[in-house]
Amino acid sequence: MKNLKRTCAIAYSIDLLGDKWSLLILRDVVIHKKTRFKEFRSSKEKIATNILTNRLKFLIENGFLEILDPHGFKKNKQYLGTQKAISTIPIIIELYLFSIDSIDESELNESQILIKKEILGDRLSFKNRVTEEYTNFVEGLKL
Repeated sequence: MKNLKRTCAIAYSIDLLGDKWSLLILRDVVIHKKTRFKEFRSSKEKIATNILTNRLKFLIENGFLEILDPHGFKKNKQYLGTQKAISTIPIIIELYLFSIDSIDESELNESQILIKKEILGDRLSFKNRVTEEYTNFVEGLKL
């Protein structure tokens, strides 16, 4: 990571997570359990390949992601969230809550509607469930 001057916690956090792609990739990792490059490319936001490559590299360098490549082949490479990635779940939830009312529900797919109901119903339970499920998911991949 470039040598960021740490004089303000918010400024430092924005330097790490202030672009939309980093947060969307982390959302896909910890909430949707995406692990492969092609899965990130298939997200609704349509990230460009070069930007995705750069953001994945940045997230690895800054400790949010690690690579699981059990067979040493590029096709088998998986990106897994670290504890630092899991710690972004409350940020993702709060950003979600900040704007969900401005999105017409007809624009949401079934999974998004389910997430909306769950977060609006009890965001702490959602956070705890997602954290536990993701932790178990990663442990299962590493076996």
